[in-house]
Order: sequence, then C-alpha cells, then structure tokens
Amino acid sequence: MAKQETYIGSIDQGTTSTRFFIYDNQARPVGSHQVEFTQFCPQAGWVEHDPMEILESVRICVAKAIDKATADGLNIDNGLKAIGITNQRETTVVWSKSTGLPLYNAIVWMDIRTSSICRELEKKLSGGKTHFVETCGLPISTYFSALKLLWLLENVEKVAQAVKKGDALFGTVDSWLIWNLTGGVNNGVHVTDVSNASRTMLMNLKTLDWDKPTLETLKIPSEILPKIVSNSEIIGHVGKGWPFTGVPISGCLGDQHSAMLGQSCKKGQAKSTYGTGAFILLNTGQEVIKSNHGLLTTLAFKLGKDAPANYALEGSIAIAGAAVQWLRDSLGIISTASQIEELAAQIDSTGGVYFVPAFNGLFAPWWRDDARGVCIGITRFTNKCHIARAVLESMCFQVKDVLDSMHKDAGEKAKNEKGQFLLRVDGGATVNSTLMQIQADILGTPVVRPADIETTALGAAYAAGLAVGIWKENDLFSNEERMKKDTTFTPVLDEELRKKKVASWFKAVERSFDLADLSL
Repeated sequence: MAKQETYIGSIDQGTTSTRFFIYDNQARPVGSHQVEFTQFCPQAGWVEHDPMEILESVRICVAKAIDKATADGLNIDNGLKAIGITNQRETTVVWSKSTGLPLYNAIVWMDIRTSSICRELEKKLSGGKTHFVETCGLPISTYFSALKLLWLLENVEKVAQAVKKGDALFGTVDSWLIWNLTGGVNNGVHVTDVSNASRTMLMNLKTLDWDKPTLETLKIPSEILPKIVSNSEIIGHVGKGWPFTGVPISGCLGDQHSAMLGQSCKKGQAKSTYGTGAFILLNTGQEVIKSNHGLLTTLAFKLGKDAPANYALEGSIAIAGAAVQWLRDSLGIISTASQIEELAAQIDSTGGVYFVPAFNGLFAPWWRDDARGVCIGITRFTNKCHIARAVLESMCFQVKDVLDSMHKDAGEKAKNEKGQFLLRVDGGATVNSTLMQIQADILGTPVVRPADIETTALGAAYAAGLAVGIWKENDLFSNEERMKKDTTFTPVLDEELRKKKVASWFKAVERSFDLADLSL
C-alpha cells in the first residue's frame, strides 16, 4: 500500500443526486458531499435531466467535499492522486462539439417515449425483439441508449442539424462528464467505458467495440460515438477551472458495475443494488452466458487495457426505491423515506395486499412496457401500514423474480466456491433492516449487507486507484476482513407460506399486464 497521504476521489452521479467521495489508501471514506438535482417529467412516461445542472452538481460536490476534508486537517490538494467516475447508465446526452452546450435535455434510462420506435423495429427486423441479442446481449427496449438516440435524431431538429454539420457528440452521462472535466470545447476527451457502452445496444460484447452492422441497421453515424476504453486506465487529466486540476481520471464504470466491483464480486457471486430501481448482477467470469429467461447479458468489468473482460447476467428492475418516493411525494402516506420501515414494522403481513410498481412498465424478467401499477387485495381492513409493507415486499418479489431467472440460466455457476448462494446487497434502501429481512424471507436464502453500503462510489475509487498503482487487483478481491463486519439476514418465514405468497405475487403481476391504453 502507498503512504498515508494518498487519496482517491469518486464521482457518483445517480438518477436523483450527485455525490463525491474521498477515500484514503485503505479505501476508507474520509470526506463526501451530496447534491440533489431536478428530474423533469414533461409528459407521462417521459423523464429528463438538465445536463448542465448535472455538471454543476458535480462542481459543487467536489468543492464542498474537498473543503470539508481540508477543514478536518487532510491535505487533499497535494494528496489526491486519482479520480474515478460512476454514473447512471443508459441516460443519453447529445451536445455541441463547438459550444459545449447540450442540444436537448438528457433522456433518462427509465423514460419510455421510444415505445413506438421499439415496436416499429420489432416488426421490421427479422429477429424481432431479440434481433441484436447475439451481438450486444440486449433486447430492443425503451431502456437502452440507442433507442433514445434514434428518438433525438428523428424528433429534435437541433440534433439532426448538428449531426449533419459534424458538430454533434453522443454519450451517456460518463462521456458528458469526462469531456467537460478534461477541457470541454478545448480538446475534451470523448470516451466511454466498456460497461456503459455495453448498455447502449451498440457495442459488440465479444469485440468490445461499436458493432458496425448494428450502426448500419439503425443508421447511427459512428462519428458521433465516443471511443470505448477499459474501466481502469488513465483516460485523461482534469482541466483548468476545476478544484482538482491536473489529477488523472483513471476509473470509470456504470453504477451497477461499479457496485459489483465495490462488493468484490468474483465469478459466481451476485449483488443487488437498491436505489431508484433495483439491479441484480451475477459475475459469470470470462464466459458470455446467453439468457433464455428474460435477463440481460452484459459486461461486468474490464480492469485495464490488456485485462480480460468479466461478464455478467443482469436483471434490471425499473421501480424499487422510487415507489417509496411515490408514497412520500405523491400520496403523502409518509413524510420521509425512513418512515416506511416504522409503518411496515407495525404489522407482520400485508393482510393480503400486493402492490406491483409498474409505473413505466416492467423490466426483467417480464419486459412488459404495457404493464402499469396495480394494488390488489384491498379491503376495509387495509390501512397505510399494509400499503407500506406491500411496497417493501414488491421490491423483494421483483428481486426474487430476477434471481430465479439467474439460477435457470447459470445453474451451478450462480454459486460460490462453497456451493452456496449468498445475495450481497447495497444501496440506500438497505439501511432498512425490515426490508432486508423481508428479502431473505421471500428468497428463502441469506442476504448479506456490508458494513459500508456505499459500494458504488467505492468501486469507481477501486478502479481509479488500481490504474495509478495505489492498489493491486488482489487487494480489491481479498475482502475477508471486511466481510467480518457484514450483517447477514437469515430467512425465518415458513416455507409453505413463502410459496403461497410467491404464487399470490404472480397473480398480481399478471393483473398489471395490458393496461397501457386505459382511458384518462
């Protein structure tokens, strides 16, 4: 390990907030700051962010976190050796190369405005919904960046004109941040990493480069695409005007891949991150496993230019913590997110109430964009405690649906070297111990919560530190000491009752299908 006066910064750009963490060379957090930003919903199913507001949130977070750590006596200015970036994936930005300004708001990963484009492609292409699965591992879905880019090219004149003039740059949020951090209009570096690129629908999983036949089929010009790099290498250096000018940006991963690295997930190990959505990834090592049960085949991470790629099976759940926000902000049943645990803990069952949060359709393993939210089993006996608990259970049932598919696809490969399956969890919602116990009960297997649940930011710091020699790869995956501080939740629910609850959940899910055309 390097000397003590060594620090790594990690920008964690999420769906509702931006955070900046500072870690020492023992991977301990020594400073942080968080800024929330605006989410715009101009129409039903549309979700946007202002790219300039995201950029400003990064600037504020970095400055405040460095100020706090400096006030605590740490020499961050001289000790900061590397910056890692982790970001919300799929969210799509197109901006002007000459002015540096976005040509439209960022279209967020959960936005479903591209439904009609998806249907058109499914009818037109010989492979239908799975036409590109062989190359990129992903079905045609509103979820992925390529469809959002097509919408922008077809519907935003400024974007179409900039592409014609050679003035447009496309990227996910990582590309937007790196380009601005490394100089912007003054020779900013236009790159993305393999994990973010794997979520566009445009990258070939085997070559780890943009797939030319896919680009030709979708009529997407390659000139607007960023260069693809690994997750751990020196990408560029921070330019003038930032609090950490000259520091190398040496790590970049999509948020779920970063959490996987932060959890030290080796081959055969899985993690679930509970945030706005929930995302479950199983590391399948250097093997690309094609899913036959509604999961996505994706990249896990590639820790260096010449390092082998690790792949993963992923199940993405659109609405998890967002359902808690809905209870708070739209219904007013709770005034703070933490209150849901208090309500849910007052009762030991939902009283037969089942809630399916299909606000924007259902992702894995169902892939039903015609689904809408339902709450069934309501009686005069039902109160807000039952609703609160049903919302928590909905997260856990969705995670179980994904894990069941993972076991079917991966078989014995979904177990560790001891032949066990342990789900490692992280994300803000995991502080809710009632939620974690419900998750263990619904799965019927243990759930392991790390002592530090901020594994997404940690993963980006790991990748950045690895690239500049602060750590070796073995340091990242030797986590026995850390695991001694973890909390394990063991199932206590009767097996027969668990099966009945799962069957009831399936009934509720089926009720959510084919509701997109309900009259206003």
